[in-house]
Amino acid sequence: MRQAEDEAEAAAKDGETRRRRARAIAAVVGASATFAVAAAMVKTVSERIPTIEIVFFRSVVAMVALWPMMARQGGLRTLATRRPFWHVVRVAAGVVGMVTAFYGYAVLPIATVTALGFTMPLFLTALSIPLLREKVGIRRWSAVIVGFGGVLLILRPGGGEIALIPALIVVFGAFCWALAMAAIRRMGELGESNVTIIAWFSVGGAVVAGVAMIPVWVTPDWRDGVLLLLIGVISTGAQLLMTEAYRRSEASIVAPFEYVGILWTGLLGFVIWDERLSLWTVAGVAVLVSSGLYILHREVVRRRAR
Repeated sequence: MRQAEDEAEAAAKDGETRRRRARAIAAVVGASATFAVAAAMVKTVSERIPTIEIVFFRSVVAMVALWPMMARQGGLRTLATRRPFWHVVRVAAGVVGMVTAFYGYAVLPIATVTALGFTMPLFLTALSIPLLREKVGIRRWSAVIVGFGGVLLILRPGGGEIALIPALIVVFGAFCWALAMAAIRRMGELGESNVTIIAWFSVGGAVVAGVAMIPVWVTPDWRDGVLLLLIGVISTGAQLLMTEAYRRSEASIVAPFEYVGILWTGLLGFVIWDERLSLWTVAGVAVLVSSGLYILHREVVRRRAR
């Protein structure tokens, strides 16, 4: 009798775990699709509005959307911190990463920008040595090298399919995102709260972008104003979906599904702008995704071995 009860309880827990993982996967797939829609809107409005101004509106809308959570934790008092250096690094790197991504959407196929963004885990692996004092073994280093081989397939220097300088700017932005992620990890290790990290980035990003956009300000008409508002709302919604996905399930389950973003952006780019990915780009994306998944696998193995 007791054995039957234990089996029933185990089956119930297993069923709940599967449902939780399924909801997390659905959330990350939805977040990837939502980010793709926001990217398409950025590409559309960037024909008339400067990139830094788009970043400003996105940051302000995000700050307004996140204010209720900040208010429950003390409002602007959530900015109180003993780690100002790491917050400055996170804000500066995050803003540069956003600016370069939005610039990439304006001048490159949006699927290509998404693909080049997959270099972030490669940079994060390298940055984890000096910033997080982690040991990176030969297997992860090999995956990093192979991943950058995928970048060369996408860029094909001298091939003429992709504008090299804008693409390198996007790759630099991925490096900045990796630096921002490393700063978040470091602050987590030092005991900084998630609310404080979010508050600093929301307020800091709006202030930095607001000052930087003054010389290039363009007054949006009502159509562009609606698009700028939607970019902020949709991007914030996508970020909340992504956070919910990682909150509900393990990173090893959720992270691989982030790569479906290349499918969403590829579809939107083709339907709206007739953007077509070359076989070289597809091959490079395959190499990048494979190396990123292997790095994730090794990270999971390393954590379990602790």
